Amino acid sequence: MTTSSLKASIQMIDRKMKLYSRPVHTATWQSTDISHRPEAAMRELTNLTFTANLPSEDLNYYRDAIKPNLPWADRHFVIERVSGSPINPGTTWREWPYGNSALNFLEDEVFSHTYAERYWPKHTDRKAGPCCEGCTCNPNQVAACNGVRSINRGIRYNYGDLDDVVKLLVKDPLTRQAYLPVWFPEDTGVVHGKRVPCSLGYHFWMRDNRLSVFYAIRSCDWMRHARDDIYLTIRLLLWVLQRARTIDTAWKAVKPDELSMWIGNLHLFINDWNTMYGKPT
Repeated sequence: MTTSSLKASIQMIDRKMKLYSRPVHTATWQSTDISHRPEAAMRELTNLTFTANLPSEDLNYYRDAIKPNLPWADRHFVIERVSGSPINPGTTWREWPYGNSALNFLEDEVFSHTYAERYWPKHTDRKAGPCCEGCTCNPNQVAACNGVRSINRGIRYNYGDLDDVVKLLVKDPLTRQAYLPVWFPEDTGVVHGKRVPCSLGYHFWMRDNRLSVFYAIRSCDWMRHARDDIYLTIRLLLWVLQRARTIDTAWKAVKPDELSMWIGNLHLFINDWNTMYGKPT
């Protein structure tokens, strides 16, 4: 496994996109038909991986190295992603530099999903199972059993959330099970025909008092999303670390270690590629 700095990793990705990306024109994008739109042609890289050192807990270090969309990324992370609440649609999407395109995906005043919902899915409005023990409520209705807020259920067990991942790490620091999924069963096969998350999930592990994260993302836009995705993942690792320290002071000895990232498909719309690298001669 090759480990480098974040700046070097980003430069490597940029060079590969410029030199080795291939043209493709998919039938859909974000569940929208683009088959007859020539401007929707793309250039893509597939199965891209990198591992980068995380030598600091200073956010300014990562802001400088990654160049995310600020202040949006910080506000979005604090106000929504780690809010503890399954917010949808939230407000910070309007502050995103490309927020006008997001407006097209609001349906009945909500998005098909948000990261806040996927980080904190226990109490989302739509129920996946009985709202409380012994209850016979319609599982598709908002639960309100005796005023007790219900917890969503999977096939057999209650949902976990981001806080449960942290608690697992604290309880069993060498666990291999500290995984936060973003891709849920309801996304499988896109049977609902709506937008589905780009991110698959985050795997955390701690060894030798160093905390690392593996971030898997199936699809990523190099110009609009990639730097934010990288930065927000590092912010998530630092948040998990700080949260663990508040539960168990032994975690004060733990430092950040590495970000490993797998991108199934990294792409640029052809006009964006031309803007970044110039039209092919």
